[in-house]
Amino acid sequence: MHRTTRIKITELNPHLMCVLCGGYFIDATTIVECLHSFCKMCIVRYLETSKYCPICDVQVHKTKPLLNIRSDKTLQDIVYKLVPGLFKNEMKRRRDFYAEHPSVDAANGSNEDRGEVADEDKRIIADDEIISLSIEFFDQNRFETGHGEDKETTKEANVKRYLQCPAAMTVMHLRKFLRSKMDIPCTFQIEVMYEDEPLKDYYTLMDIAYIYTWRRNGPLPLKYRVRPACKKLKLNSPGSAVTGSTKPETESDSGSEKPGSPATPAPVSAHTHTPTTSSSSPPHPGFPHASPVNGVSTKAAPNGQAPFSNKASKGTLNGSLG
Repeated sequence: MHRTTRIKITELNPHLMCVLCGGYFIDATTIVECLHSFCKMCIVRYLETSKYCPICDVQVHKTKPLLNIRSDKTLQDIVYKLVPGLFKNEMKRRRDFYAEHPSVDAANGSNEDRGEVADEDKRIIADDEIISLSIEFFDQNRFETGHGEDKETTKEANVKRYLQCPAAMTVMHLRKFLRSKMDIPCTFQIEVMYEDEPLKDYYTLMDIAYIYTWRRNGPLPLKYRVRPACKKLKLNSPGSAVTGSTKPETESDSGSEKPGSPATPAPVSAHTHTPTTSSSSPPHPGFPHASPVNGVSTKAAPNGQAPFSNKASKGTLNGSLG
């Protein structure tokens, strides 16, 4: 199984920092001959007195080294997106410079050169930024047939919900929120999707916005679907045969199962009893194949989906309401 390794920004610093000034790249510029990169101001000043690369000592150009350097917009965008606050601080520094030196002519420069580009225009997202998103139920049949009819558009508007969340919030947090708000049993699995593609639990909203090139022209469009949980084979002990006992996969399967973790269920005392659900109970609202929790059914919305409740329901182990 593919395992994701999370690395720290400090491990990437050698690839993001200029060896001449010791800071992160600003206006990243690359030498054509050897592909080593530096800040534009740093390498221009250096090549005034030398014709060789500061790192590998290759000759940049025999007479005019400035002809063999190129601006690297892709590298600079990566640096701005990986280093929190760098773009905003750099734009503020440029605006302050031109405010203190009004005699300097910046008319020929771009808006970015003058520091007049906002984070939204550059599509740079900060960890603490609040992102607006929409969440709706994923209808496979409707996705395959298209969105051409006005009735479908009206139905979509009725079932779509809007949230404002920090950019650092993960898909796992969103799944837990949906399970809590819609009272979905643990025997069913929730998948959060972008269009028709399921998203990884460790993706943050910032990751989704960057991966799918969200243009900020509306809320970040997300969907969800509910499916029967995958069952995992349980091994009694090393070297023993596989038993027929199975366990449904829940959020705790993909999260931490250490003691005290939010994903670890609380222990149940021996004298408590588990409520039984009658087979004649009405189906779970919004999910025809699900049974109601604690034998209690809530009223479904006109569109067939269970609406988000204004407050979370409090249920005890014996099925009574708190």
